[in-house]
Amino acid sequence: MGRTLQNTMINLGLQNACDEAVYQLGLDMEELEEIEEDAGLGNGGLGRLAACFLDSMATLGLAAYGYGIRYEYGIFNQKIRDGWQVEEADDWLRHGNPWEKARPEYMLPVHFYGRVEHSPAGAKWVDTQVVLALPYDTPVPGYMNNTVNTMRLWSARAPNDFNLRDFNVGDYIQAVLDRNLAENISRVLYPNDNFFEGKELRLKQEYFVVAATLQDIIRRFKASKFGSTDTVRTVFDSFPDQVAIQLNDTHPAMAIPELMRIFVDIEKLPWDKAWDLTKRTFAYTNHTVLPEALERWPVDLVEKLLPRHLQIIYEINQRHLDHIASLFPNDVDRLRRMSLIEEGGTKRINMAHLCIVGSHAVNGVAKIHSEIVKTQVFEDFAELEPEKFQNKTNGITPRRWLLLCNPGLAELIAEKIGEDYVRDLSQLTKLHEFVDDDLFIREVAKVKQENKVKFALYLEKEYKVKINPSSMFDVHVKRIHEYKRQLMNCLHIITMYNRIRRDPTKLFVPRTVIIGGKAAPGYHMAKMIIKLINAVAQVVNNDPMVGSKLKVIFLENYRVSLAEKVIPATDLSEQISTAGTEASGTGNMKFMLNGALTIGTMDGANVEMAEEAGEENLFIFGMRVEDVTELDRKGYNAQLYYDRLPELKQAVDQIKSGFFSPKEPNLFNDVINMLFHHDRFKVFADYEAYVKCQEKVSELYLNSKAWTKMVIRNIAAAGKFSSDRTIKEYARDIWHVEPSDLKIPPPNEPRDAAQDKTPNGTAA
Repeated sequence: MGRTLQNTMINLGLQNACDEAVYQLGLDMEELEEIEEDAGLGNGGLGRLAACFLDSMATLGLAAYGYGIRYEYGIFNQKIRDGWQVEEADDWLRHGNPWEKARPEYMLPVHFYGRVEHSPAGAKWVDTQVVLALPYDTPVPGYMNNTVNTMRLWSARAPNDFNLRDFNVGDYIQAVLDRNLAENISRVLYPNDNFFEGKELRLKQEYFVVAATLQDIIRRFKASKFGSTDTVRTVFDSFPDQVAIQLNDTHPAMAIPELMRIFVDIEKLPWDKAWDLTKRTFAYTNHTVLPEALERWPVDLVEKLLPRHLQIIYEINQRHLDHIASLFPNDVDRLRRMSLIEEGGTKRINMAHLCIVGSHAVNGVAKIHSEIVKTQVFEDFAELEPEKFQNKTNGITPRRWLLLCNPGLAELIAEKIGEDYVRDLSQLTKLHEFVDDDLFIREVAKVKQENKVKFALYLEKEYKVKINPSSMFDVHVKRIHEYKRQLMNCLHIITMYNRIRRDPTKLFVPRTVIIGGKAAPGYHMAKMIIKLINAVAQVVNNDPMVGSKLKVIFLENYRVSLAEKVIPATDLSEQISTAGTEASGTGNMKFMLNGALTIGTMDGANVEMAEEAGEENLFIFGMRVEDVTELDRKGYNAQLYYDRLPELKQAVDQIKSGFFSPKEPNLFNDVINMLFHHDRFKVFADYEAYVKCQEKVSELYLNSKAWTKMVIRNIAAAGKFSSDRTIKEYARDIWHVEPSDLKIPPPNEPRDAAQDKTPNGTAA
């Protein structure tokens, strides 16, 4: 979620008043804002997307809740020591959190372990361990519409008799200390992005948030007029019409068997009816196609932790496979491919299959990604129910990602096209009229330059480095991952360095290359990549032959509040994942909206950005998805590129020989070995195209006017990438509710009779 203070002031329309009031007290609002801790309760893009969605749902007047876990320790703080990443615990609640309100009156029990008893009356889950889920509510204000939604985060608490019953031998102290075991569930966020870690505590977290949330939703449903019908058989008839649950990736997949358990075991609905209601309630968003990221829980672990849920999953699977067998008799291979249970060494539950079977809609998050989901990853399922599969291209909230972080640009746009674009970003197309307006071109360039100077001062203060604010700010910020190819960027830095050294008098367009991002603590290669970038920076930044022509900076502890500073100052945005690996990306959209130009592959939402702005207004290079597929078919041989491209060979040899690590010449052996022998993401294959494309970037940068005109065309084309547009599509196509633009009047204004009518469908 990042920080809340400034966002709240902006959405309530109070920023100027607050700035003025604080100034009158002799204080500086910006200094106060810097004191607030980021709420870093997620990993990379998936968590930040959810934050943007909450902002849009409130702004569109949708009655929506965001549910999650109130981690005591969020995503770790990253320190760089001697070029290595070191993790520190993120004690973000140390000074309290003024934005949350504990709601002990809504505390709920969540059960684990135990066993299942079957009787004619049905199944009963008994002898369980109970953990209490205590909700904390954070307000989510819409933009200037007096709507406030809720983000409800669950914290784990031990019940008062936790373990005390088992300790009648008198070890009371140990019993009280053991309460930690229950409360560990919400202690810390697993910091993996695009990587599945099959730990018991992680599964506990996933079930904990799901079990508490479903009880909460059902309590609210039963309290409404819809849930208070006469007979138990009809109480839930309207449930899917009043409740829509969107599964953000497979992490909350256990919600499907949990809702079935509630309907069948507790509410005593017949299976077929329960299943129909469940499917109509859930929809699933897939966020990644990387095989190592897809969740597959071992059956043994689920049986131990959630024995009743395993039985329900088996029953769902049996009925699902019977259905497939009736449609495709004797196709055993298809049954194996489509089963929820993967046989083999360890029996595992394929959570994506569970989500697809248990939902009425499945979507990817960019056009190209949704195609891959349909034609490759879940091809059998898409063939079975093509109408179920959709695309919902991601978006970002223009409130935080323009108004808040780039007030200069936001103001400039408002002067030209009015202020309504903040609520309807498609209005940015009106800027096309000003592409040739010399004054506007100069003003856009001036705002960018001011942002760069401000960021350069920040770097000088925080990092003690002096950078040239008129150099091109070339920025690559995102989680560190092989597929995002920070390594290719690093090879380009080395190539530029070698070119300067080869001919110091030749014209060179000055660049400051800024790379930032966290590596998952257990991801060895990602941590080596960080060390390599820092080792290269050490050499480049201290070479007198290079001077101010090239500087390399690794941004420590990249997070939302730092993104808000660097993105508005960026000239060139690096979006260089191997085609077919980045589901969408949202950083790419933030840079586009803030007047940076994109160098990127045809991957994720880059494809649609190129569609909106015209491919000639982005720097597109490299293999397309079909080229990658073809290369896989032929067999990728890194050595061929190394032998053929002298500049690539030189850069690789320098890394290999210890040029960047003279004290430890073999330090980067693992990186070199990976690049030659098991580089799934084919860095060498795109190197040449990337370097050539970077030359075009430098050439255009020399022509400030042409560059800025391209910037304006990009900003004018960024309207599609508002999360408001994304959420409208979810609302209409999946949740079947209409967004409302009604503004609720403040308490002191008379209500208009028309405003007392609930807009159609907002009960969902």
